[in-house]
Amino acid sequence: MALEINIDGNSSSVELLSKDGNKHQIKIDGKLFEVDLVMVEKGVYSIIYKNKSYNVELIQGREPKTYTINTLYNSYDIDIMDAEAKYLKGRKQDELDDDSAISSPMPGKVVKVLVKIGDKVKSGDTVIIISAMKMESEYKVKRDRLIKDILVKEGDTIDSHQPLIIIE
Repeated sequence: MALEINIDGNSSSVELLSKDGNKHQIKIDGKLFEVDLVMVEKGVYSIIYKNKSYNVELIQGREPKTYTINTLYNSYDIDIMDAEAKYLKGRKQDELDDDSAISSPMPGKVVKVLVKIGDKVKSGDTVIIISAMKMESEYKVKRDRLIKDILVKEGDTIDSHQPLIIIE
């Protein structure tokens, strides 16, 4: 499974191809690397690549899947963008602000529709619950709105970014 890794604003595709003890075969942006990787203490790793030794320190950031990597001479801020991180990032971007439709950033299933056409909902009200990636997510409005149309029903399978509820 390939992950998208953002390092100081630059994005790379990283995939672990194989692991045999300390030997790792990794593909980064299509280029193959064979490294010897050992965690020497919590958060500190020794990496040997082409007979050169590198020591790195990995420090958990404030947000999930964010880290600072320290080497002898440099520090790098990284974000790991796996499926869960992309989903959570999409949720933050798709939270109902000034949009006219409620949608989910991930495909899933409609668990419960909590409103009817014509309902007036208040800021913070949950309007729909979606199950995606084995998690149930509640979609709430950030300000008072009117439910104009409901395009799905409970039990429906949905695509990512498919309009579910039209709001005014």
